[in-house]
Amino acid sequence: MSVLCKSARPYATGTGTPTTGLNRDPAEGKPPTAVVLLNMGGPSTVSEVNFFLTNLFSDGDLIPLPFQSFIAPWIAKRRTPKIEKQYADIGGGSPILRYTREQGRLMCKLLDELSPTTAPHKPYVAFRYANPLTSQTLSEMKADGVKRAIAFTQYPQYSCSTTGSSLNELYRQASRGEGGKIKWSVIDRWAMHDGLVDAFTNLIVKALSKFPVHRRSKAVILFSAHSLPMSVVNRGDPYVMEVATTVGSVMRRLASVDGFENPYRLVWQSQVGPSAWMGQQTSEAIKGLARLGDEEEKQLAQMSQQSKKELAELASVGYKDVVLVPIAFTSDHIETLYELDLEYVQEGKELGMTIERAESLNASPIFIRAMADLVTDHLKSTEGGEQ
Repeated sequence: MSVLCKSARPYATGTGTPTTGLNRDPAEGKPPTAVVLLNMGGPSTVSEVNFFLTNLFSDGDLIPLPFQSFIAPWIAKRRTPKIEKQYADIGGGSPILRYTREQGRLMCKLLDELSPTTAPHKPYVAFRYANPLTSQTLSEMKADGVKRAIAFTQYPQYSCSTTGSSLNELYRQASRGEGGKIKWSVIDRWAMHDGLVDAFTNLIVKALSKFPVHRRSKAVILFSAHSLPMSVVNRGDPYVMEVATTVGSVMRRLASVDGFENPYRLVWQSQVGPSAWMGQQTSEAIKGLARLGDEEEKQLAQMSQQSKKELAELASVGYKDVVLVPIAFTSDHIETLYELDLEYVQEGKELGMTIERAESLNASPIFIRAMADLVTDHLKSTEGGEQ
């Protein structure tokens, strides 16, 4: 069966009108079980860019800097005009808050059916560098009377600089009593979750289907993930390994379910500053593929007719067709809408390549179900028994 129709589990159907945390006033009856979606966040408007950048460069877990409290605002001020233009080019702000809220709403609707004993469930968003910040979210949870909460990272692959930073901030704020007395548990990684793998596979198949049939199996799949400074990688951060396990799981699923065994590569994007970061950079990989295709074409004049035919086919589709996959992101934001779509795809076109960008997970039904399944299983293990 094609993965386009496949999910990790059948969808909950339910009967009648289920009771959800979104439809119930938390002050009445049972308080909601909170599912707190942790992420980096992004400026919803261009005017919020400097605030976002100042918070980002002030985070020593993400980018350790000497004299950070003094240098971070200076770096943010210098970079603000350039980044403001990028956000203006994608519509005037990041859609990450809108997508995260939608993901949470749909997930909790399913959770109320899948785990009725812990219902009602209510989603909360806690961003690290943009509103709503962790402190704001904890205040909202306190006002709602929350007593049980799950911190659910939206970075599927763990890094001390992303999930670790969000959890550190949550601990700092919760230790100050910001959220009141809450029983917490954590989902800190889910790089190989079946539903996540299914969701990525589904979107890759959709992207491959845009190529003519005879070219699909030869399109190169570039899995692009946010890079990390080598200083972080070299101290043993598991992120690179966990991203690679997601890529391996997706490629195995593609081969086993749909028979795709395309060439692929894991590449890295969004390097900031002059220090060494994990590579190969996505842009360099695209240029490299274009050069490989050109080299193959140059050899045609020196070969036999049969070899020419074989090599011409390889040169025309083997290195010039690419599917670009944002493998470490759960929704669209600046790294997908600007960096991938407006920079790398356009760069490929200028090099004579055809690049199809796989859609982001966003509100994919398979992905929403994966989120709900993951939280349901987590609740079963932490609440001591089947729901």
